[in-house]
Amino acid sequence: MGTELMAKSKEAAAFFISQKAVAELVGTYILVFFGCGSAFMEQRGNITLAGAALTWACAVGAVIYTIGHVSGAHINPAVTVAFATVGLFPWKQVAVYVMAQSVGSILASLTLQWLFGSGGASLMLTLPAGPNPAADLNVMAWEFIVTFVLLLVICSSALDPRAAKGFGGIAIGGAVFINITMAGPITGCSMNPARSFGPAVVNHNFRKLWICIVSR
Repeated sequence: MGTELMAKSKEAAAFFISQKAVAELVGTYILVFFGCGSAFMEQRGNITLAGAALTWACAVGAVIYTIGHVSGAHINPAVTVAFATVGLFPWKQVAVYVMAQSVGSILASLTLQWLFGSGGASLMLTLPAGPNPAADLNVMAWEFIVTFVLLLVICSSALDPRAAKGFGGIAIGGAVFINITMAGPITGCSMNPARSFGPAVVNHNFRKLWICIVSR
């Protein structure tokens, strides 16, 4: 009897983790599909930088309110690792979350490549922008700052029990908007290793990807 209960408990735990992994995959897919899609449209001149930033912000907010109650809506390996580091998330689930987020990003990037063509896919990369691209150290500094701001807002608005209930998604979306508006023209404003990983894999272009990982 005890063995049977233990087996059922393990099955339930595995299903629960699988459910959260699927939520993270779908959430990251939505984020990258609409976010990188808006970046493509912005670089083609169809929308403004503010329009692209708002699209990213709305995508983040929508995903938070859609899957937050299922998986916590990390949709970002930097968030998952940060939560695990401070004891708010079990380390044994980190690999599952990061894998799900990475797969979601790759699938979204493949979808965008199919819709926009291989030429458009290269515009989804997070690379230093402009005629005089910023140096690697400068890009790392920018990415460290915007990621810190994002994590600060997440912890303060969504995790602190003293924060106003139900407004975490709005605050986090707002942080994404201002970060992209400021850093987007300089670094591409990744803030999220999974966001950069998917387009890099699809484009077979891993140049500067290390910055998006190290600066976290």
